[in-house]
Amino acid sequence: MNAALYRHFARPFAVEPVPDPEPPEDGVVIAVRATGLCRSDWHGWMGHDPTIALPHVPGHEFAGVVAAVGSGVRGWATGDRVTVPFICACGACAQCAAGDQQVCPNQTQPGFTHWGSFAELVAIDHADQNLVRLPDGVDFATAASLGCRFSTAFRAVVDQGRARAGEWVVVHGCGGVGLSAIMIAAALGARVVAVDIREPALELARELGAEVALDARRGDMAPTILERTGGGAHLSLDALGSTETCRASIQSLRPRGRHVQVGLLLGKDEDPPLPMGRVVAQELELLGSHGMQAHRYDALFQMMEAGLLEPQRLVRERITLEEAPEALAALGGFAPVGVQ
Repeated sequence: MNAALYRHFARPFAVEPVPDPEPPEDGVVIAVRATGLCRSDWHGWMGHDPTIALPHVPGHEFAGVVAAVGSGVRGWATGDRVTVPFICACGACAQCAAGDQQVCPNQTQPGFTHWGSFAELVAIDHADQNLVRLPDGVDFATAASLGCRFSTAFRAVVDQGRARAGEWVVVHGCGGVGLSAIMIAAALGARVVAVDIREPALELARELGAEVALDARRGDMAPTILERTGGGAHLSLDALGSTETCRASIQSLRPRGRHVQVGLLLGKDEDPPLPMGRVVAQELELLGSHGMQAHRYDALFQMMEAGLLEPQRLVRERITLEEAPEALAALGGFAPVGVQ
């Protein structure tokens, strides 16, 4: 098969022939029909993820068709149309038994712990726990866009954030995760405030349901948010992942509000100073959110089928596998608005 393979971190790479993967005994090989290009892939290529061993094939948001099945797999057959959460669970630990596969301590992640989906074929283990069957009406590109950014936002807004109709929801950072969160919160009937430093991203946020769009280049947005929301957000998400956006999210909350940290905090932002005095005095909740379980995709598909969610609106650009290495390297600057 052909795959985008890098042999060194942070250096140019290209598509080249590599051996076809074999299905694990409990897994499958999937013929990739579409894959997303996410900033997390850029972090991996830069050497920020200690689980990556070189040489490596990136890519963790994908959809396709089952091409080969391991002898221990019971629920899947060749030809099945599928997608996969970017966190693949073991199915045997206490967390998996409780339905919390997104925090499985034995998790694997395609594109990080093993070769990913910037390839014609990708192998996935524990298929009976991790594969998600695609409804007939969901095309491969839309399904691939769900794999990390949209499903992550869904769990952050719906499960962790517990957003409700009429509440104010503030989203800091209008990249793929943030724009997904805006669409989801608006679909639930929440009143959404979008915060970013790029006017094209803010314009798309308005199109997706944001009632208020604020340009963070104008300074501290917390006082403006407190004023525009009549006392602060019920729920605020840091969808970017930086010291500044994390603190801004917490400062934007009303008493007993909920902050959800969705964007990864890496490097110098790994351990940010937080306004814990405010957290205590106003009984704020600080929550993390990490991916989404395979069994929760049905709720997402139901909202899509009802016309409440249209993740395909976020797919703004399509590129070939051969173009992927250069496009990934370019994510070191501002990512394109929407999803590639």
